[in-house]
Amino acid sequence: MNTELPPVAPDVAASAVEGLTTRLRKKLDAAIESYAALPVVADGTVLRVRCGEDAEVVLTPGASGAVTDAGQVVCSCLLAPRCLHRAAVLGSCPPADAEAEGDAESDSASSSAVGTAPGTALGTALGSAHDAGADATPGTASTTDSGLNSSATGAVPASTTTAAPAASDSVPEAVPTAVPPADGTVAGPISEAVAAQEKAVPLTAAQRAAASQLWSAAAALLAAGVPAAGAVPQAELLRAAHTARLAGLHRAEAAALRVVRGLRGARARQDGHRLADLVAQLRELLLTTALLGTAEPEPALIGTARRAYRPGGSLRVHGVCSEPVIAATGYGGVVTHVVSEDGRWFSVADVKPGGPARAQGAATATVALGSGNLDHAQLSRGGLLVSGATVSADGRLGSGKGVRATPLTGVPWTSGPLAALFARPLADLVAERLSVAPDADPERAEQAVRQLVGCDLVLVGTAGDQLIARELPSGRPETEGVLLRLAPAAEHPGLAHTANFRRLASRPGLRLRVVGRLDPDRAATLRPLAVAPLPGTEATLRLPAEWRGHADLGYDRLEGAHFPPADVVSADAVPRPDSGEARDLLEQAPLWRLRRLVEVAVSGGRRAVAEPARDGDPRGDGAALRRGGFQTAAGLAAALAAEADRRTRDVFGRTGEADPDRYARAWLAASVYLAGVERTLVRATWQPGAAGS
Repeated sequence: MNTELPPVAPDVAASAVEGLTTRLRKKLDAAIESYAALPVVADGTVLRVRCGEDAEVVLTPGASGAVTDAGQVVCSCLLAPRCLHRAAVLGSCPPADAEAEGDAESDSASSSAVGTAPGTALGTALGSAHDAGADATPGTASTTDSGLNSSATGAVPASTTTAAPAASDSVPEAVPTAVPPADGTVAGPISEAVAAQEKAVPLTAAQRAAASQLWSAAAALLAAGVPAAGAVPQAELLRAAHTARLAGLHRAEAAALRVVRGLRGARARQDGHRLADLVAQLRELLLTTALLGTAEPEPALIGTARRAYRPGGSLRVHGVCSEPVIAATGYGGVVTHVVSEDGRWFSVADVKPGGPARAQGAATATVALGSGNLDHAQLSRGGLLVSGATVSADGRLGSGKGVRATPLTGVPWTSGPLAALFARPLADLVAERLSVAPDADPERAEQAVRQLVGCDLVLVGTAGDQLIARELPSGRPETEGVLLRLAPAAEHPGLAHTANFRRLASRPGLRLRVVGRLDPDRAATLRPLAVAPLPGTEATLRLPAEWRGHADLGYDRLEGAHFPPADVVSADAVPRPDSGEARDLLEQAPLWRLRRLVEVAVSGGRRAVAEPARDGDPRGDGAALRRGGFQTAAGLAAALAAEADRRTRDVFGRTGEADPDRYARAWLAASVYLAGVERTLVRATWQPGAAGS
């Protein structure tokens, strides 16, 4: 993708591909790769891309900054609009969730605001700078269309659930999709979890058709793999996403668009791309559409398109920290986290087009709340008295006409509600944050994980690009605290995270008060957003008075003068971790064998899984999993490999087309199981004295 180009609505991009002839479709992937590197000339709001001597594509985004109509993209060649130039340029544009209308509240009496659906990419980006570039996009808006195509083909499997298989040589006829609960044991099938949900609602015929179309498109992409998932298969998924939007399946639509972005990042070998992210995105899409095929799916599976703001009354909030946000779609900005007197978390966001340049300077942007005489850097070290507040479900503070805000003097991290952030042990906090199974309800799980935590730490050493630290629980010896890893919240060179980590790594024995976010995919890993001096010790930071007691690691740069003298910080007095503590429990578990199979299925497609399986199990993955006690993992791996190599034959013995639905169900079963067990192992590493920290 070319982030200089505007976001494009899925139906516009899909229609451009569908209008090409078969001959031009074969050239589309190469053209997209070529045109993505072409310079973009801006003429006011009009963008021009020269595609040769006789062809120029002109894009005229709407007021939202996104291309939402086919007439907003014009090519000067004779074949336009059914030309390769226009389709390739649109294929180079980031896909838009919907017509972006910002995140400002409407002036209606209901105090509703256009924003992002829970769990969509901008909702993720507004909450964190970590990996935001991989999938952050503008917000979504509700839309309807009387021309909804209700005759979509494909079928969501009628049943994707059976009991988990025992380890055996036979492959179950119906592939299981067991979801492990928090205690690590394998629970019943997905259907039992869905049946337990309250307020289930039946889907309309149009919604079922849209979910079916999404499942079919996603299953085809999974079978093809990243190398074969070019512009044409992506266009089919974009068309299905647009159909889902028209049918009101906002969560499934958002998941589909994240898959498209992940595929493009993988094919372009972007620096920020992670195969694990693409696996998670595809798992969420398949799981969501599969669960939508049940009799009465829960409302959370449908999702919402507009961020609803409800009256919050009067609030007194205190700033905790500000973090920069950089999105792959050219959006950038800042999110400031605040805490109320009763300990509730809220946030104030300012994310707009501008990319990294805007994120770097967004700390001085005016807070769009109330009187507007306070910037984000001041808010992170101050506070607000808000009257007539409006609050979204995920804690976002709205800025409607009726909202009034008065600046307050900041409260240090050592008193009031901020001091309470550091009173609880990390093990208790993590148990709450990771209590929701990631695939039972991805939105709830994500919101729980994204809530910040506070702790007191002593730096122990380094491991690669990570810092090793030990928790300093109040009232307990240092050796009883959790041993954890600190990783930068963002690695963009324009931000201060990496430079600050280098400074901190040079001072083992330093004691800190840290606010950060858990990394749910790594063993005992915290991504700090801000640090402060630890009270009661000389071996801690000495920050300038104007910083008011803490440093935002994304904006403030730590210097040598901010650290205590070397004779004050004694690295020899720091308890060193033993060999058992230094091990990574998640990496040591034989589950990496199942993880490799699940990831190879995405990166290489069905054939990459089937070819090795024809020789049996040459690497001994199944035996290793069984020896490690992962009987279900071994059964799921065998089922996936067998399904990948399954072929039907007609009456003449000729090989027929493989069934993508059965293969997708087998992959989904293995992926869901893997995510649940890995989450359980991550939780175990946060216990004091647990090996694997």
